[in-house]
Amino acid sequence: MTLTNTFEKVKQASKTLALLSDRQRNEILLAVADAIAANKERILQANAEDLAKMANDNPLYDRLQLTEKRLDDIADDMRNVASLPSPLGHITKQKTLPNGLRLCRVSVPFGVIGMIYEARPNVTYDVFSLCFKSGNACVLKGGKDADASNREGVALIHEVLAHFGINVDVVTLLPATHEATGEMLNAVGYIDLCIPRGGRKLIDFVRDTARVPVIETGAGVVNTYFDSDGDLEMGKRIILNAKTRRVSVCNALDCLIIHRERIWSLPALCEQLAEKHVVIYADEEAYNVLSYSYPYLEHATADSFGTEFMDYKMAIKTVGSLEEAIDHIDRYGSGHSEAIITRSAKAARAFQSRVDAACVYWNAPTSFTDGAQFGLGAEIGISTQKLGPRGPMALEEITTYKWLIEGEGQVRS
Repeated sequence: MTLTNTFEKVKQASKTLALLSDRQRNEILLAVADAIAANKERILQANAEDLAKMANDNPLYDRLQLTEKRLDDIADDMRNVASLPSPLGHITKQKTLPNGLRLCRVSVPFGVIGMIYEARPNVTYDVFSLCFKSGNACVLKGGKDADASNREGVALIHEVLAHFGINVDVVTLLPATHEATGEMLNAVGYIDLCIPRGGRKLIDFVRDTARVPVIETGAGVVNTYFDSDGDLEMGKRIILNAKTRRVSVCNALDCLIIHRERIWSLPALCEQLAEKHVVIYADEEAYNVLSYSYPYLEHATADSFGTEFMDYKMAIKTVGSLEEAIDHIDRYGSGHSEAIITRSAKAARAFQSRVDAACVYWNAPTSFTDGAQFGLGAEIGISTQKLGPRGPMALEEITTYKWLIEGEGQVRS
């Protein structure tokens, strides 16, 4: 049995979204947010089914887990999306040609957006809110680890949509199977854009397999460079937050790069990491400095750099200059988020101009790479590619445009 009939229903349903006003979309989003708040026990019960199948020491456990606080945050993000200006109908270019033709470029929905994601039930709500607000239908393909949570979330959304007389096919959850992923990636004519959100293995598979357009998101090998002129107390706060706020997210710190002149600062910079039991894979110079004080220390190997740990683990690389730090990032970074800690504006500007990543920070942790933190509402993913959107993707990034041309009978010679 194929999913062609399912994709056809979504495509047809997507056309009905154009009939809704922004006020109606916002009213429905607010109703879904209220439903989330009112049905926490139901959602958490489904989430508990998923959590029971995963070891709690699995790095993905934190991504999978929903709590009352996280559900409150999800509902608040949805309300925030409802409060944002509509991304549709914006005139982005307008001109009149010498022959009198009037041209207007206006923002419109893509149509149907396919989302492939792993053990992240919050993505179900984020994608729905952003797609619905921007007039897009969405096809969701979650991982088997979060299947009960995802199905409960979509069921709740469907109940609200049905109450408002909206075709529930505008939000469709596919079976959590590899076969469904394959069909989705080949749904030419039905899915206008596919966005994978997960680890490097998933993203590579989608990019290499898809026949529908794809935007790459998610994989984050994140570095922070502590410069020779870095502030110690600031560095301690930034490194701790970037590494341990949530270790399973794509903006978490994977490698601390430190200038050789400040290698003596390592014990202080890492002191609070030890309290969180972070395992450090240090190069030889850093290992020699930390070996007397840091309890969770290992020698770095060739695989330590360029690894997205998604765990309480971190590498350390010692360099002799800003140029060497940038070279290390060029070689091992994934184009997601990079940071420099320094009091030197000259060094910071050089770092920001030369590092090739979607988000480049100066004296701030990479944990801020997030659509909500950027004031975009929720996010559908962090794009690490250069063609099309880059960085946090929200409402504007999931619209396209069309040209409207008005004439008075002109013909082309």
